[in-house]
Amino acid sequence: MALNTQIRREISGQEDTAEKIVRHASMLSNQLQQLRARMYPPRSEKTLRYFLTNEVSKLTSIPDSTLKLMSIEGRGPVPSRLENNHRAYTLAQINELREFFAEQKPAEALRFLPHRRPGEHLQILAVSNFKGGSAKTTTSIHLAHYLALHGYRVLTIDLDPQASLSAMFGAQPEVDVGSNETIYAALRYDERRRPIGEIIRKTYFEGIDLIPGNLEVMEYEHDTPRVLSQGGGRAGGIFFERLKLALGDVEGKYDVVILDTPPSLGFLTLAAIYAATGMIVTVHPAMLDVSSMSQFLLMMGDLVQVLNENGAELKQDFFKYLVTRHDPNDQPQSQIVAMLRHLFGDDVLLPTAVESTAIEAAGLAKRSLYELEMGQVGRDTHKRAREAMDSVNEAILELVRSSWGRA
Repeated sequence: MALNTQIRREISGQEDTAEKIVRHASMLSNQLQQLRARMYPPRSEKTLRYFLTNEVSKLTSIPDSTLKLMSIEGRGPVPSRLENNHRAYTLAQINELREFFAEQKPAEALRFLPHRRPGEHLQILAVSNFKGGSAKTTTSIHLAHYLALHGYRVLTIDLDPQASLSAMFGAQPEVDVGSNETIYAALRYDERRRPIGEIIRKTYFEGIDLIPGNLEVMEYEHDTPRVLSQGGGRAGGIFFERLKLALGDVEGKYDVVILDTPPSLGFLTLAAIYAATGMIVTVHPAMLDVSSMSQFLLMMGDLVQVLNENGAELKQDFFKYLVTRHDPNDQPQSQIVAMLRHLFGDDVLLPTAVESTAIEAAGLAKRSLYELEMGQVGRDTHKRAREAMDSVNEAILELVRSSWGRA
């Protein structure tokens, strides 16, 4: 067959579409690997910046003066000294401080160390919408970083074959993620299925673990119809149960799981919806995006009804819409946001994720706003974007706290 294809090409002088796609894929893959080798040498790893005492104080509620006194007296973790002689802590040291104060002040332990307590269920948050460009990954990465900075234990799972979330954590899908190392490994139906704990990776960001993605996760979409048609797949749960059951093996290690779902309403997305205790539907306030979300909701509603008819009970603490890439000065966007709030009321989160050059600049460097240091973007631009993102994440965290029964 390959010989016939070559003969046809020699006769016509042209390559067919399939050949062109394969050639372009190979060229682009090689180029990306070369770029990565220059930007991130083979032995290099992403690292997290240091945090000044004023930032540590805001994150932990430990007074700045107390931190300075502890440093002078040699109590607690020893901060580094920057070139300007300012004290600076790593996130690991910030967590040491949390544990130190939680032990010293048991009555206020929850304020310093906010981990789940007995009776508080694992929060599994699915960030969803099958419209590409709705900022699912941007929302997921910023929420994960925000929660970790505030002392929560987070597991992030990349369910998207494009694996943008994995890339943000420094894991290049084509190079760093091998066969049977994605969530597919814990969901598959054959003898190669692995315990979910074996595919979880530590990240450079203290408090966040990752299950990376790549094209392999699509195998679940291909396997499931075949298994269903054969009446199999009971070991490890029915297709929509498998993710939730797998997470049960590691739920004691985390407070929050964040699922970055693919831009489609396939079997993986259904599994994420079933596993989720809370859903965040991201929506860009443009008419085409809102129309797409309408179709997404109609299809999801039909599928959820089918799940209900098959005994699958959804137990979600909240279902919210998050307006993303929002320009408050854009009149058409403002009208769409007003329409969404009129239709859905409090189900639309009050804070919005504003469109900002700071977020774009951070994304180009594969970082979140929380990783940027002052001076990397304009001070005012960074401040506005950070305040807006903090407001969004605080609103989501309040939903989590409320589900745990915390004031």
